[in-house]
This record gives sequence, structure tokens and C-alpha cells, in this order.
Amino acid sequence: MHRTAVINLVALTPKQLKHMPRLRALMDSGTCCNLDPTLPAVTCTSQSTMLTGASPDRHGIVGNGWHDRERAETKFWQQSNHLVHGEKIWTQLKRLDPSFTCANCFWWYAMYAGVDVTITPRPMYPADGRKIPDIWTHPASLRDELQQAQGQFPLFKFWGPAADISSSAWIANAVRHVDQHFDPTLLLAYLPHLDYGLQKFGPEDPRMIGQAALLDDVAASLIEDLMARGRRILVVNEYAIVPVQQSCAPNIALRDAGLLALRHEC
Repeated sequence: MHRTAVINLVALTPKQLKHMPRLRALMDSGTCCNLDPTLPAVTCTSQSTMLTGASPDRHGIVGNGWHDRERAETKFWQQSNHLVHGEKIWTQLKRLDPSFTCANCFWWYAMYAGVDVTITPRPMYPADGRKIPDIWTHPASLRDELQQAQGQFPLFKFWGPAADISSSAWIANAVRHVDQHFDPTLLLAYLPHLDYGLQKFGPEDPRMIGQAALLDDVAASLIEDLMARGRRILVVNEYAIVPVQQSCAPNIALRDAGLLALRHEC
């Protein structure tokens, strides 16, 4: 079985590739095809669809969060892999080849999945209300190995308004560590940098040229290193962020219809 790395460069499009010469050169040496997108085109749904080959109505991940009617609570970014129904690709491949191993580096619903190596964001929430950046790993010792080698995982640079290239660079180095120390048959990696740049600036903003160039260096360097160790590379994407000509605001429409109540907090 081929040793393969699947690199998820979320929000990567041909438009962004124009400003990513190293990655474009690597991709020009291979082949390219289109994936039919899921609906909704969001991270948890898209990743679960790719990892199971099932549609959202079958694997059950219909969004990045959903409303629990019994608890009357909306839960986002849950992490247990038990929430994803259907057979995962690593289970299928393990059945075909008992020597098969898999490492999941930051694809979602990573906790308690039937893989051999896992790295996923997992903040600590002390009783005083703080949110402390951290990761959850399997094996557990990998957490300390990674954070001793390259510092605390930059959670607040991973998502939100402060997101920058440092989180993708941290992940890329973690992927190298996993590749060298565990050598899994299938290596899953997620580099999110383009996503938040596009959300902050928009796809037409000239600042995205520099943002694309930053990811080009991080992603291409990682891919070159993995290829040098004999890995086949598959680059995938979850969705695209494109200019919008017309838009609707469902929450405003619900509020105007008297179906949504607001509470102002400070």
C-alpha cells in the first residue's frame, strides 16, 4: 500500500494558486480534478464527507454545530469521532491491509477515532473562566513532545480575527514530526491559513496576494519534505470563498418577523 499524505488546504482555488508559484509548480507536475461540494459547504460537513464517502444525511454531520432540542442548547465544534456515522476510510483500509496505519493531524472529529496517531486542538478551561491554548494527542506523550520542541500550540492564531500563518507553520512542523517518528501509511494534515485571510479581507482584496504567498512557502516546503521521504501527495480543499453579488441575512429576517429575540450583553 502506498504511503500517502492528504494535505487539506482549505479555501484553495485556482485564483489563489496564481500567487503560489511553488505549490502551483508541484501541482502542474501531477493531475487535478474537481470534487462535488457538500451542502452545507463548511469544515465539519466537508471533512466528514471526504473521510467516509457518505453524504451528510448518512454520516450525520450537517454543520459545524447543531441544536440539541432536548437540552435546548446549540453546540459547535464538538470533537468526538463517535458523532460521525458510517465507516471511515482508515477502517476500510485496515481491513484490506492489517499493517495499515493512519495519522490525523488536525482534521476535525479527531478525538477517539480509530487511528494510530492524533493531534487536534483542545483548549483547557480552568474554573476561573480562562481559555488556555492546548492540544489533545494520541499517544498522550506526543503532546509534550510537540510543545517542548516548538512551543505552545498558537490556538488564538488558528481561528478568529487574530489568525495568521504561525498556526499553519506549527501544524506543518508537527506533521513532519509525525511522519518521521511514526511513518503512518496514511497521513492527514490540515493547513487553514487561507480560510481566515479570505474571511477577514475578502477574495478580491490585494492583501490576499501576500497571504497566499505565506501559505505557499509553508505548504510547498512540507510537501517537498514528505515527497523526499517517498510519500505520494494528495491536496484537497473543502470549499471556496468567492465574491458575493447578492446576499441575505437570515437572522435579520427572523428578527423582523418576530421569530428571533435578542439580548444585548456587554
